[in-house]
Amino acid sequence: MNRIKSLLIVIAGLVVGMTAQARTFDEIKASGKIIVATEGAYPPFNYYQGSKLTGFEVELAEAMVKKMGLAIEWKALSFDALLAGLSQDRWDMVVASFGITEERAKAVTFTNPHYCSGGVIVSRDGSIKTPAMLAGKTVAVQTGSTYMANVKKLPGLKDVKNFPQDSDARAALLNNRVDAWVSDRFVVKNAIDSNPNLPLKAGGYLFVEKMAIAVKKGNTSVAAAVDKALADVMADGTYKTLSEKYLKEDIRCPQ
Repeated sequence: MNRIKSLLIVIAGLVVGMTAQARTFDEIKASGKIIVATEGAYPPFNYYQGSKLTGFEVELAEAMVKKMGLAIEWKALSFDALLAGLSQDRWDMVVASFGITEERAKAVTFTNPHYCSGGVIVSRDGSIKTPAMLAGKTVAVQTGSTYMANVKKLPGLKDVKNFPQDSDARAALLNNRVDAWVSDRFVVKNAIDSNPNLPLKAGGYLFVEKMAIAVKKGNTSVAAAVDKALADVMADGTYKTLSEKYLKEDIRCPQ
């Protein structure tokens, strides 16, 4: 998801976790279990069906962890807390549609990207199609997201309203509280396909980005293990199967 972490929250987490040492991959293997954090509120990538955590990223991570020969323990919590908890060694990795940015890369180590997407503009009637057409408009985005950061760079906006969850930002548009909603291309596609009667019309891209799994800064052994497992599931057809199941297309980044 492609969302920018508040730098102050990341720095605070780094300060708290400064004396702690992240588990190496050998230590994780010895324990037999890897702890993975996600948001659980970002369909179709990570979300709950009743009490079950599921989605493209959830199934992908589970397939990767199986390749590693490990069990998986999930932690689901608010998007803004994920990277701070990683720096405090509360979990070993985070998979939650984090877009790779220079700011985030100062605080965490990113693995190879597991998909590419971008922020698209959504309006009720499809009349807002380009970034220039957002001038004079009020736009809804998720707090701490790359969407919020990129929208705020646009000149001439009337207002930017941020919400704790992406679904809240979408609801603001549906309830006529804002003129547009900016979110991930595939999240928007899923919302429109799942609710064809809702007044949601997608416009063009605001920006394009690569999404990746994050591990603690400098934890190269875990990053290498994640990269290998990702390459393995891409090579054996698992990735393509899961991608087409949830997104109806192969969403890996072009080589």
